[in-house]
Order: sequence, then C-alpha cells, then structure tokens
Amino acid sequence: MKNIDIEKILINMCDAGCSGADIERVRGLHEAGIDDDIIRCLRRCRCDLMEELHRSQRRVDCMDHLIRATEKGEPK
Repeated sequence: MKNIDIEKILINMCDAGCSGADIERVRGLHEAGIDDDIIRCLRRCRCDLMEELHRSQRRVDCMDHLIRATEKGEPK
C-alpha cells in the first residue's frame, strides 16, 4: 500500500469495533511489510461485523414478531 497511515487505520479499526487481536495483527503485518495481508485482515473484520449485524437483525425481527403477536393477544 502506498503511503498508508497505519495509526489512522488502527484508530478506525478500534472505532469499528474490531478486536484488539486484529488491531495488533494489522500493526504487526504493517511492521513486517506484508501489506496484502492487511487488506485480507480488514476484509475478514468486515465479514465479522456483517455477521454480527445479521444476528442483531434476526433478534430485532423476533422482537417485532413478538410485539405484533402480543398486540393481537396471541403471544407465541
């Protein structure tokens, strides 16, 4: 990667909720000059966040169903 500011990347990873282990892995990859693996790690972190989002959406969907059923007097 050309002219990357690794500190900004690490701060953004923290803000995005990436694990400390992933953040340290990216720091180590940068120090080792293995920039291609940084992209792979960032993509894996994104996939983890998307899975978390989908799990949360399923829970919200369940709550919506429960609310509708309860409003109708039919909790299930």
